[in-house]
Amino acid sequence: MALSNTLNTNEIKNAAGTEVEYSARQIGPGSFKEFAKIGEQYNLPDRLSVKIQESGQGINKRRRTLTRFDETVMSGVDASLPVTGSIYVVSDFPIGALTNTTLSASLVAKMNSFMASDGAGTTILYAGTGTGAKVHINGEI
Repeated sequence: MALSNTLNTNEIKNAAGTEVEYSARQIGPGSFKEFAKIGEQYNLPDRLSVKIQESGQGINKRRRTLTRFDETVMSGVDASLPVTGSIYVVSDFPIGALTNTTLSASLVAKMNSFMASDGAGTTILYAGTGTGAKVHINGEI
């Protein structure tokens, strides 16, 4: 299923669990799509980009996918200084050697649960309080 050009049906939520809507801004070349937050300020871009690259052939064929968010805000230290933060996920799957998506789905599930849950709970935590999210936010292992 191809990624829609408008992500406005709860595909993306912010830390408060509120929907954030994005619209395709740039498509191509190849397997690349960039989205801009609907209603973003020109000087404070909020972007999502997805890039897919396949290499090799036969049993050695691999698919590498990069999903990246970049958001610009005004600095809390200097209100005249815009600063940008980024987070991205890279997947690398040996698709030529697989007959189904079980491995891919398992790894995505593990990443999602590590980032968005706190261990014993099964609730998705959008506030950045999941175990893996805390590692990224606080810089502590």
